[in-house]
Amino acid sequence: METDSSSEPLDLVTIRSRVRELEQMHRNCMDEDVEMSSSDPDQSLVDSALQLESKVQQMISECSDFSFLGIEDLDAFVEHLKEELNTAEAESAKISNEIEVLTRTHIQDSSRLESDLEVLKSSLDSMSSQVQEDKDGQNYHSYVGDGSNSINSHENHEFEILKLDNQIEESKSILNSLQNFEYLFKRFDALEEIEDALSGLHIIEFDGTFIRLSLRTYIPKLEGMSQYQSIDDTFRPSEVNHELLIEVLSGTMEIKTVEIFPNDVYIGDIVDAAKTSRESFPQLSLPETRSSIQWLVRKVQDRIIQCTLRRLLVKTASNSRYSLEYLDRDETILAHLVGGVDAYIKVYHGWPISSSPLKLISLKSSGHHSKEISLSFLCKVEGVVNSLSTNLRENLSSFVDAVETILKEQMRLDIHSDSTSQK
Repeated sequence: METDSSSEPLDLVTIRSRVRELEQMHRNCMDEDVEMSSSDPDQSLVDSALQLESKVQQMISECSDFSFLGIEDLDAFVEHLKEELNTAEAESAKISNEIEVLTRTHIQDSSRLESDLEVLKSSLDSMSSQVQEDKDGQNYHSYVGDGSNSINSHENHEFEILKLDNQIEESKSILNSLQNFEYLFKRFDALEEIEDALSGLHIIEFDGTFIRLSLRTYIPKLEGMSQYQSIDDTFRPSEVNHELLIEVLSGTMEIKTVEIFPNDVYIGDIVDAAKTSRESFPQLSLPETRSSIQWLVRKVQDRIIQCTLRRLLVKTASNSRYSLEYLDRDETILAHLVGGVDAYIKVYHGWPISSSPLKLISLKSSGHHSKEISLSFLCKVEGVVNSLSTNLRENLSSFVDAVETILKEQMRLDIHSDSTSQK
């Protein structure tokens, strides 16, 4: 009997030690959850992220040089990138749903584990107190003298110990699930970072009616395309950053208003087109409405690339004889030429990435004392300029030089004609 009774406190001590181990494991797990956003992922995730990041950089590099692609090849390449992006978005949505379920399970399991540990500690305290009372109090004498009571007490203690042991095993299972959750959460964070790198898009805020997006747009290179003058790399940014504030109707994803910050790119026509398509087809389902937002974002990124390249070319082409500026809203380049003459040059869609010739559409006098340009003079200059070779009209510097030269020649011809008629 004495051996049995002396072994019970030892079992309780062992179980209490295991409970303390569980508490420490749970605290460590919770600390890791709190520090998860700042902690490094597992080595396998690091290797995976680095590998995918390398692939992303390769894709960005390939996207930055369009010299080897024709129009059809470029369209096919863009479609391929869109398919890759759609696949990444679908995978992200799937993982996001899994993370949401695991998050709820994590909270429930963590709460349950804390509760179970408290019950375990309370049960151990109660059992320890009972054993101590049996030893020190009157019950101790009956415990030693009465074999049946001793056996019953021993069996009760063994039953309690068995229950505690089962609870410990359940707690270990919960801890394992929490550790699996931590791994999946880190994996999701790594995939989300890679997806952001691929798409350049990150949701900052969404409150049901307003969506605030961070938009990073990569700017392609034009090296190797002989019809364009080169752009100094000190001028060309590798990427530009904007924020989009999209207002949608409550309960839907239907576009109401869109703002861009900084407001250096005109997107009014893109927003109108997105809203018009929705108004023309009110029966569109929610997924199709979301697609209209995706269409809007992609068109805005296309416009950002287009405007950035055009402004860079305009800045590069300006010199001491004339200055150029790009009018985004009208897709027109304004050339301020010597002699107080402004030339308006139309830029067609796709230029400068695709081969589209420039076109002179108007000449105006910019100075107060300059002579007004007659319609007949404008028609003569336009006719000569716009009949130049296509290759020359695709190059901004060459085209403006030609406009300036032809304008001067036509002015001399008009002056000579006036002098002859006066004789």
